[in-house]
Amino acid sequence: MEPEVVEAEMVLPTHMWFKKMQTYDKYPKGQARVRWKQLKQIIPAENYQNYPHEEPNYVNIETPPSMHPCRRICDITGYEAPYVDPRTKLRYANAEVFKMIRSLPNDYVQRYLALRNAAVVLR
Repeated sequence: MEPEVVEAEMVLPTHMWFKKMQTYDKYPKGQARVRWKQLKQIIPAENYQNYPHEEPNYVNIETPPSMHPCRRICDITGYEAPYVDPRTKLRYANAEVFKMIRSLPNDYVQRYLALRNAAVVLR
């Protein structure tokens, strides 16, 4: 005997959930994409001059100073610097950088310190 064959219409979804949706499917013709506004565009549009000064917003928000100590960064490489050269007061991360700091002319040392706002007149 033959098994009965039942005809059924198979309903398929418009897209498979595991496939990426194409942008032309997501945004059909004539429909604009959502554009994010930047802070420079938000501030004039919100008209913050009319808000009370006590109400917090993007313009007048204030935070207390951090309770954590500032991170010490190597003046040459940008890595964390656990060491400070006692002669030049530059921070360094390892022995290779220390050798380079000791070979720097005094003028370059002053420039590195000025970048960190720690300019000291060296003798």
